[in-house]
Amino acid sequence: MASVEDLVSIRAVEALEYPQEVRGVLSFDFDGTLHVPTENPPLSPAFFEKVQQLREEGWIWGINTGRSLPQMIDGFGFGKFPFYPDFLVAREREIFTPGQFGRWVPVEAWKKKSAKDHKRFYRQTKKFLKEVEEFVDYETDAEWIEEENGDTGVISTTIEEMQRIVDYIEKHRGKYEMLGYLRNTIYLRFSHVDYHKGTALQEVARLAGVDKQHVFVIGDGHNDLDKLHPDVAGMIACVGNADEVVKEHVREQGGYVAEGIGSLGTIEALEHFLS
Repeated sequence: MASVEDLVSIRAVEALEYPQEVRGVLSFDFDGTLHVPTENPPLSPAFFEKVQQLREEGWIWGINTGRSLPQMIDGFGFGKFPFYPDFLVAREREIFTPGQFGRWVPVEAWKKKSAKDHKRFYRQTKKFLKEVEEFVDYETDAEWIEEENGDTGVISTTIEEMQRIVDYIEKHRGKYEMLGYLRNTIYLRFSHVDYHKGTALQEVARLAGVDKQHVFVIGDGHNDLDKLHPDVAGMIACVGNADEVVKEHVREQGGYVAEGIGSLGTIEALEHFLS
């Protein structure tokens, strides 16, 4: 088996050869779970050695992140990925697989369904989102954002301010059952309630023909809660630097709370479940 150092030196990064028989699915958040800038190194090469070992045993792996595709491609670079994952969930709901020449290819059926559902979502929640925008603009120091693809969200100045905004949403959401949002520290993105890290991972597992009992998930923040659930995975974990609400949630689900930070905590969780 080639060492991670050998693979890193070959900068034409590709995914590993897909296994003939898929044994299970491994899903990792990126920021805070794998990559922690304050750690040295921010992402340990030992993580890739562990993934490579499991990959040879038939486990496919992927990144499940709030980052956009371009942002995650940057992450592959500064994270020094020696090989690409088998799948990528970007912006908590967009599913991609690695194609030729470093391209990432969307899962078309999921993409079309998501686009259709989100078009209906924004049409039906337009009035309420305008009310939230006015609250953000006039009652907080947060910034209302509109992304190029039409998504809307909020960037707050503090975590406490974000909680105040979330409290407002929950208090006034009323009949808008379709309304969902994906929150991570001071960032929030509105979304159709049926699209998040958990449902995207369920689709990945379905396409791979893997039962949820053979799905491993790990995260650290609020936007990981949807996937850290027994409806999604049989092996649930968080890293030692996870938010306290995430640690409490993982314990309630009978999952594993690692002591290690970032990638070292992730290795610890993998060894807990899969050694």
